[in-house]
Amino acid sequence: MTALHSAAAPEGAAEPLLRVRDLTVSVRDRGVVRPLVAGLSFDLHGGETLAIAGESGSGKSITSLALMGLLPNNVSVTSGQALLDGIDLPSLPEARMRAWRGARLAMIFQEPMTSLNPVQNIGDQLTEAIRAHEPVSRRDAAAQALVALRKVRIPEPERRMRQYPHELSGGMRQRVMIAMALALRPALLIADEPTTALDVTVQREVLDLLRELQTETGTAIILITHDMGVVAETADRVVVMRQGRMVESAPVETLFATPSQDYTRALLAAVPRLGAGAARAKPLPPATPAPVARLMDVQVHFDIGANFLGQATHRVHAVEGVSFDIRPGETFGLVGESGCGKSTIAKALAGLVPHEGRVEVDGKALAGLTVQGRRAICRDIQMVFQDPMAALDPRMTVGVAVAEPMVIHGIGTAEERHARVADLFQRVGLNPEQMSRYPHEFSGGQRQRICIARALSLRPKLIICDESVSALDVSVQAQVLDLLAELQRETGVSYLFISHDMAVVENVVDRLGVMYMGQIVEMGTRDQVFGNPRHSYTTRLLDAVPIPDPTRRMPPRPERDLDLPSPIRPIGEASRRVRMRNIGEEHFVAEED
Repeated sequence: MTALHSAAAPEGAAEPLLRVRDLTVSVRDRGVVRPLVAGLSFDLHGGETLAIAGESGSGKSITSLALMGLLPNNVSVTSGQALLDGIDLPSLPEARMRAWRGARLAMIFQEPMTSLNPVQNIGDQLTEAIRAHEPVSRRDAAAQALVALRKVRIPEPERRMRQYPHELSGGMRQRVMIAMALALRPALLIADEPTTALDVTVQREVLDLLRELQTETGTAIILITHDMGVVAETADRVVVMRQGRMVESAPVETLFATPSQDYTRALLAAVPRLGAGAARAKPLPPATPAPVARLMDVQVHFDIGANFLGQATHRVHAVEGVSFDIRPGETFGLVGESGCGKSTIAKALAGLVPHEGRVEVDGKALAGLTVQGRRAICRDIQMVFQDPMAALDPRMTVGVAVAEPMVIHGIGTAEERHARVADLFQRVGLNPEQMSRYPHEFSGGQRQRICIARALSLRPKLIICDESVSALDVSVQAQVLDLLAELQRETGVSYLFISHDMAVVENVVDRLGVMYMGQIVEMGTRDQVFGNPRHSYTTRLLDAVPIPDPTRRMPPRPERDLDLPSPIRPIGEASRRVRMRNIGEEHFVAEED
């Protein structure tokens, strides 16, 4: 049942810029027509931000593609209208729609790396987009492109014009996409999950930028997201969708304060909130002389470049002097922005990359182990990766995939392995009858549960969760996190939980380390780091977390240099090490200049 709260039009807005009425988008599959979006209606005024929120499969992105005229061949608008300035977009022929794209409406996609041409430099891509819609010379188009890059606050825009997408960070690539979308001053901008793949600090910068540019240009924005914190930070009104239908539509303050539908209430309740972790605090596992894992002065370097003799000229200092231990039954977190070394530490701990320093698992050093010794270590450490679809073989049934580690290690008979897999499926909330299915027959959350079952099959002492819930919807994310906690209570397994989502980490970990440029800059218990952050970088991460409360919107942060220091140095040049000091009760903080 759809609930519609009365939403007043923005002051001074007589007619809506966009009027969507009873829009139905259907797919034709094997001769059967099935609706993906059914009877969707909403209005959008100039200068307004409308958030379309919901979980994966709710029809959010299909709606945006229908408005842009970019639907796949077997998907089409079967009824309804989408009127932009009185023109019905779905009824426009492709030639006219191509002229409208960019000029009157534009779109920012979720993953900028796949949206940008890898063999064209940034300047050529921007000028090409401008010249496709305006009769200007290449020189004038380049000048307009430079202005667009300056508007999105990219440092050294002249140099960026000559660079290729792979030479830019994720945040800068997203800014290039925003510059490209806004270069022709469109009336409507559709942003499809524009910050999902970004670190929390870069996400904050992109959201601030969109708000500033909207104030300057008066562009209307449709923001498509499943992150209710982002909705609270940016939206004026919200449309909540589920399974292709609108569940609820309301001004953002009304929706968060008094949601009328059970689904909306469940969606808001599943959002991880900073501060909620303290209420769930449990006794910290005691320090033991024999931790599950211990890292001492670990360094991971990668040599790159080559001179005319084929010798490396530079070195990537991915991890530089990291030390910590993980106790039995503990969840230890690693947080930080992309490229800080979190995943590299996980790979070093799992023996997947060469390292210097000492890494111990269950009291045994990884260095110098025989093949048999390494295989034994693999039984103690398992990993759950970010993308469960990529981690599962699409040609292998999930039952066989979960049993495979036991086959490799020669554990049990075929009947015993089958019984063990069936037990694991029940333990992670799946039906043993599903063991004969393939990965594509499951949802994202179910696939991640299968990966967790596979990790548990060898009864490991440590499971490394590398961004294992960041790609999941908030409700599915909450289910997986509850499952991990339940399994820890049952089996006593330890977790290394790696994430850039501070709100999720605060609800999960016992202790954590904050990483910056390959080094830990703060480490302590959850209450110490979240309740009393002492390093400026930790504070910056916490300040950037979107608050799922529209009455507490954060003001735009002061502009800062987007260029992080480079971890790449010439061979022989040492990296500067931070000095850690104990400020009390094992709360360690790096000294700052």
